[in-house]
Amino acid sequence: MMNKKYSALFPLIIASALALGFFIGGKLNFNDSPERLFSTNSKKDKLNRLIDYIDYEYVDDVNTDSIVDVTVNSILEKLDPHSVYISEKEMSGVTENMKGDFVGIGINFYSYHDTIAVIKTVKDGPSFVKGILPGDRILMADKDTLYGKDFPSEIIVDKLKGIEGSSVTLTVYRKAENRTFDVKVRRGIVPLKSVDAFYMLTKDIGYIKVNRFAESTYKEFKDALVRLQKRGAKKLVLDLRDNPGGYLGMAEEMADEFLEDGKLILFTKNKKGKINKSFATDEGSFEDKPIYVLINERSASASEIVAGALQDNDVGTIVGRRSFGKGLVQREMALGDGSAVRLTVSRYYTPTGRSIQKTYANGTKDYYQRFTDRFHSGEMISVDSIKVADSLKFTTPKGKVVYGGGGIIPDVFVPIGSNEEEAVESMDNLGFLSFFVFEHLEDDRERYAQYSQEEFVNDFRVDDILFEKFVEYSVNRNLRMNFYDYEKSIKQFLKANIAEQLFNTNIHAKIKADEDLMLQKVLELDSGSIIEQEESSRIKASN
Repeated sequence: MMNKKYSALFPLIIASALALGFFIGGKLNFNDSPERLFSTNSKKDKLNRLIDYIDYEYVDDVNTDSIVDVTVNSILEKLDPHSVYISEKEMSGVTENMKGDFVGIGINFYSYHDTIAVIKTVKDGPSFVKGILPGDRILMADKDTLYGKDFPSEIIVDKLKGIEGSSVTLTVYRKAENRTFDVKVRRGIVPLKSVDAFYMLTKDIGYIKVNRFAESTYKEFKDALVRLQKRGAKKLVLDLRDNPGGYLGMAEEMADEFLEDGKLILFTKNKKGKINKSFATDEGSFEDKPIYVLINERSASASEIVAGALQDNDVGTIVGRRSFGKGLVQREMALGDGSAVRLTVSRYYTPTGRSIQKTYANGTKDYYQRFTDRFHSGEMISVDSIKVADSLKFTTPKGKVVYGGGGIIPDVFVPIGSNEEEAVESMDNLGFLSFFVFEHLEDDRERYAQYSQEEFVNDFRVDDILFEKFVEYSVNRNLRMNFYDYEKSIKQFLKANIAEQLFNTNIHAKIKADEDLMLQKVLELDSGSIIEQEESSRIKASN
């Protein structure tokens, strides 16, 4: 068994990751400008006067910028958990995340033994074109040293980023050839992918994994969908697990691909009661085709919009566990100094009229505690443990019962794995396996040079020697679990991580599929082996 300390911390870790993930939030365009909303009033004057008094009269020197930040955060904390302040320092990172790209040299790297070690280059990106290889060490950038103990990663990133079209001269050490050389790289646009992976799960089922809803998400999704259709996809698995959401418009466009012209996708209602409705168009390329949407307890916001729109229109099958329950829409507003506030401006409702926002009446701490409580209530293990209010019952056009108030409840429930199974998944998601694999490749990269992508998938097996090395590596880093009880899964995940570093993320996802309980459930559903689906109508209502 996993040690008790790890088991106890697991829900807390997930909740913390959620809070960080939701920071990228949702966004909606409104007609009113912030300037029109800002008028002189006594409350505003009171705050201005207080800051001025502290600036000019207070006995000690005080950084009033920090006071303002604390004040803004304190005000927003009284509103709802998703109205947040974004400081000037944080703004560029948030903008890049939501824009879907940045300007850089196009590498993934680790700080390894006090040196930047390239994991892989972005295909066709600036470094790829210049021949930089996995395993290369970047020692200097324009004569600025990039190695040394505790060298901050943010400084490294700042040195490698820059203006599009600008150049940086890198000093590179290539271990395989035991030589150092300089290479001039012209910075370019580097995508931050929203689509983690897409591949053919079977001869007629395509699979697409979407990690967030940024500006580039729909374009990436549509490109993946078209390519899968050309490969013979007549059915689709849309994986929205762990997707914290993002832009509302991207969710609308994605849902439109599966809904007939004129079908309601969602509607929003603001403070004044104004309702805006969003309808599907005739542009969808996957209408009237089977679709399975995978969700879990970390699927939120825009992910829930897609799942709710399809469920309420009796399209496809929602598979997994109850989603997070975020039914609020944020709008980003600049504060004039490079910072911004992301303020909740409306609620959204699924086509049947249900709000899936869970209560935040008792504050942010209680709000996220309700999420961790799900782990202890049994609802992650049994669909019958999900308690909902009978007053929040809605019915779809075909008579299916669905519920509001706290997330999207799937049509087909898949329980969470054991602590150990979830630990293996977390080791993959958090990069623990990836770092081990990188060190392994550092020692024995030539071993894999003989494999083509297809040969690796079909023929390569993680042997007992590599597995034992991983166990030793984990124990030395104070990770305790019954490794041998989960040997098959760990070996499969190690193979997937090797494939990702040698080839691409699609292969990583495809190799993991055999150990994915939700994907295995989809295959059962598609084969017709499950006659009666575990629908939300089975849930015991409670007032």
